Amino acid sequence: MRLLDLFSGAGGAAWGYHLAGFTEIVGVDIVPQPNYPFDFVRADALNPPVDLGAFDLVHASPPCQAYSNISPQTTEYPDLVAPTQRLLADRPHVIENVPGAPLNGYLRLCGSMFNTDIQRHRYFEMTFPAWSPPCSHNWAEGRPWTVTGELKATIDDRYQHSFKPSLVRAQTLMGIDWMTRHEITEAIPPAYTRFIGEQFIAQARNRPEAESR
Repeated sequence: MRLLDLFSGAGGAAWGYHLAGFTEIVGVDIVPQPNYPFDFVRADALNPPVDLGAFDLVHASPPCQAYSNISPQTTEYPDLVAPTQRLLADRPHVIENVPGAPLNGYLRLCGSMFNTDIQRHRYFEMTFPAWSPPCSHNWAEGRPWTVTGELKATIDDRYQHSFKPSLVRAQTLMGIDWMTRHEITEAIPPAYTRFIGEQFIAQARNRPEAESR
């Protein structure tokens, strides 16, 4: 299985797909990503220098600041979800973003679904059906950890009762051990994309065309 990872960041999403069983992964980001754990191409993710049709699945994580409640309200951020949707309209894809982003028919995932203490809701637009476990919020230590904003205090009231971890603790909680402080605050837990990737692979193997090969 081949995955194209657009707006790749340092590879949190890609690592989850790797754990799910994707064997060839190519990341594309306009910012250099020296810690990306797979093949990487520095380029505009909305104009990737690759053949989209050569990949079984395309994942995209366009910047979320335009929709995030913890972004400064005085700053204008580009809306890159719509152009990403247009780019991938005829391809099997997953588009990830924060609550409030204009995604279609999204699946919501949360750290509590995967027995972690991370409070990190993310929405996923997908071109294939997927189920999700319940979002329980039964945090093991009474309140969750929030890995955001350079791991500094946040002004967002939603997180006033959550813990801010050290970098080492954040790496353990997220299941990521190679990222810097800044990189990990921009990442999603690999458990999310492992969960999605496993469902995609299972469905791909059960398609009639796969059975006829």
